[in-house]
Amino acid sequence: MAILLSDAGLHKHLLPLTFTRPLGAMRPGILTIADAWWRMTELPVGYRTEPYLRSKFPEITGEVVREVHGGLLPTPELVSAVLDLAPGQVLVHEGRALAFCETGMGKASEVDWEQPPLFLTQKPFTGEVVRFVQPGHLFQHCGKAIVNDFALLTDGRRSAPLSALNTVIGDPHLIFLEEGAVVEASVLNTTNGPIYIGKGAEVMEGCLVRGPFALGDHAQLKMGAKIYGPSAFGPECRVGGEVNNSVLFGWSNKGHDGFLGNSVLGEWCNLGADTNSSNLKNTYGEVKAWSYVHEAFVGTGLQFCGLIMGDHGKSGINTMFNTGTVVGVAANVFGAGFPPKHVPSFAWGGEDGFDTHELDKAFATARRMMERRHVPLTLNDEEILRHVFHATADQRS
Repeated sequence: MAILLSDAGLHKHLLPLTFTRPLGAMRPGILTIADAWWRMTELPVGYRTEPYLRSKFPEITGEVVREVHGGLLPTPELVSAVLDLAPGQVLVHEGRALAFCETGMGKASEVDWEQPPLFLTQKPFTGEVVRFVQPGHLFQHCGKAIVNDFALLTDGRRSAPLSALNTVIGDPHLIFLEEGAVVEASVLNTTNGPIYIGKGAEVMEGCLVRGPFALGDHAQLKMGAKIYGPSAFGPECRVGGEVNNSVLFGWSNKGHDGFLGNSVLGEWCNLGADTNSSNLKNTYGEVKAWSYVHEAFVGTGLQFCGLIMGDHGKSGINTMFNTGTVVGVAANVFGAGFPPKHVPSFAWGGEDGFDTHELDKAFATARRMMERRHVPLTLNDEEILRHVFHATADQRS
C-alpha cells in the first residue's frame, strides 16, 4: 500500500511557493504535509505533480494506492477515513473529492477532484477539512497545523527540561523541547496554543513567544525576538525582530529587526536587516495579490496579508514590501522605495526597475548560501530552477 499526494490541479494556485515543490511538500506547521502522512500511516508517500518536479519528488507504486489531495491537513480523523477506503471508493466532502482508492497508480485528473467520477462509489466525510489551496491559507491555518503536528510528535513522550530562567505563561505541559534544544531567559506563553522547539534549536535570551509556535530542528530565534503565533519556522531558520502569524518553510533567514506579518517564505530566502512588510492596508480593505492563475491582481479575501516569497528570494537592507507583495523564485530585491507588488522570478532590482538574475549567478548564490548549512545544490535542484527561469521569462519582459 502507498499514499500518493496529488497536486489536484492546484499547482498554479499556490505559486510561487510551488514552483519548486508539490503541494504535499509544503510545511504549514512543524512537519511537511508528506512527513505528517508518513508518520500517521507508516506507508510510503509519493507525489503526483508537474513533470519537471518528478525527479526530486517521485510518484510511487503499490498494489493499492490511496491518492490524496495534497493540500489537505492530515488530521487523525481524515487519515483514518482515507485508510478505510476500499478500491473503487472516493472520499467526498461537500461534493469534492478528498481521496481515491485504486489499484496500481490510478488515473485521477483535475476534473476528478471537482466532480468525482460516477464509476467510483462515493463515501462521505463529515469531519473537519483544512485545505491549503492558496498561499494565504498557509498562515491562516498554521495554528491548526501546529496543534495537529504537536499532538502527533509529542504523544507519549517527555520534553527535554526547560531552564528555570524562563517565564512560562499558561500550561507548561504545552511546551515541548526536543533533544539538544536550548531556551534561556525568555517568556513563553501557551495560552493560545502549544510551543514546540526542535532538536538542537535555540531560543536566545530575551525572546517573547506566544503560541501556537514551532521552531524547527537547529533553527534559532535571535535575542529579543517578538513572535506572535500562530507562526512556524522550519529547520535551520534564523529569525529576529517582530514576526506575526507567518510561516517560513525552512533554511530561511529573517535574522534582524523589522516586521514580518501574515506572510509565507519558502526555503533559502534571506531578508536583509530592517526589511519590513506591510500586512494591512491603510483603508483596512481587502488585500489584492498577484495571481499566477489569472495573471492579474485579484482579491485574496483577506484583510491581513503580507509577503509571499518563493525559494531563494532575497531582499536588501531596509527593503519595504507593500501589503500583499508576491516575490518569485530567486528574485533579488533592493533599493529605496517600495518595489512592485509582483516581483517575477529571477528578477534583480527594485523600485527603479529590474534586470534578469542570470542562472549562473543565481546558482552561485544558492551554492554559497546552502553550503553554510551543509546542504548541496543538487543537479535536480538546478534542473528545477532552470525550468522556472525559462518558464517565467515572459513575466520578466
